[in-house]
Amino acid sequence: MNFKAELVGAFGDPIAENPTGVMQEAAFAAARLNWRYLMLNVQADALPDAIAGAKAFGMRGFNLTIPHKVAVIDYLDEVSPSVEVIGAVNTVTNNSGRLIGDNTDGKGFMRGLHDAAFYPTGKHVVLLGAGGAARAAAAELLLAGVAKLLVVNRSAARGTSMVGDLHAKTNGPIAFEAWQGTFCVPADTDLLVNATSIGLHPDVDEQPDVDLSEADPAMLVCDVVINPPETRFLRAAKEQGFPVLDGLTMLVYQGVIAFQLWTGRDPDPSVMRAAIREVLGS
Repeated sequence: MNFKAELVGAFGDPIAENPTGVMQEAAFAAARLNWRYLMLNVQADALPDAIAGAKAFGMRGFNLTIPHKVAVIDYLDEVSPSVEVIGAVNTVTNNSGRLIGDNTDGKGFMRGLHDAAFYPTGKHVVLLGAGGAARAAAAELLLAGVAKLLVVNRSAARGTSMVGDLHAKTNGPIAFEAWQGTFCVPADTDLLVNATSIGLHPDVDEQPDVDLSEADPAMLVCDVVINPPETRFLRAAKEQGFPVLDGLTMLVYQGVIAFQLWTGRDPDPSVMRAAIREVLGS
């Protein structure tokens, strides 16, 4: 008999409204694994103690959210190539005492694209936003070999900084355009991604100010917002006949990758997605 539960979790501040634990616990139960996912409120100055505690408890790994994604790097033994480009960690695996950092946000986004039968190599992409989600998606798109990546953001300083840094690290075909008024999506765009928080609950009636009138009808439209799962932006794109991909897909697949890193097993993504949709009430 073995009554010991394996522990993983998430460190963040705030953490209470993060639904990741619900998704992972559902996946553990479906796989009949005696694992527990702990939602742990860790303030910025307590991160070193939290990491020491995780090692002392023998935690198999943990996720990081605000404000720890960058600070945690100083306490890790190794990071993945994507972390070198993105500059942030959201998943740590404890490999016999060695802490290995990865970033599964962009990888989850890429798996979602593949699920939608979209492969970025050689494609033209427009990315709205220059925050953490945008940076993770942009890094993976560049590593996948896109032909052109245009970042559009209202803050020119933030946008040019992100683009300059990613170009320096990848030498990839990335450019910046300031978002002033309505942005007209170019006709040669294969993929349009809203990586901003526009449309996130409770501001569900908002949507990015973009004009899709010149866009190719086959262009895939994505949104990283998870609540609501179908944003006004996606609903409008769908009504105009564009194929769409919601933010839950990225969230679920980044969780799938973390599950695989920690357990060495494949979870059921449909179980994880159903658990998230239930807590979001949709």
